[in-house]
Amino acid sequence: MTGEELSSFFAPDVVLDEFPNWVMPPGKRRDLDGKRVMSCQIYKITQEMADQACVALEGWVGTLAASFGSIPAGGQMKAYFSVFLDFRDGKIIKQRNYDCYEAW
Repeated sequence: MTGEELSSFFAPDVVLDEFPNWVMPPGKRRDLDGKRVMSCQIYKITQEMADQACVALEGWVGTLAASFGSIPAGGQMKAYFSVFLDFRDGKIIKQRNYDCYEAW
């Protein structure tokens, strides 16, 4: 799922926060127009929790669109992560990622 199909889950004013990690040491705040570095992402959920307006998830594997470190384009990058999704009117309005990547 990409492009318009994926963006249909997000509010137009969504805020995507990636907190400091090995790949993005200073962290990064994005919107849906952020740079695409993955050709495919698979969320292999290992744990999930939810309340009325927030969902918390763990588990992710991504396929790179371009090489990164010693991983070639098309190679897989794995992470242990927690992501928190806040909702309003059935759309994601805020996403906060806490990513811990495997060494490459």
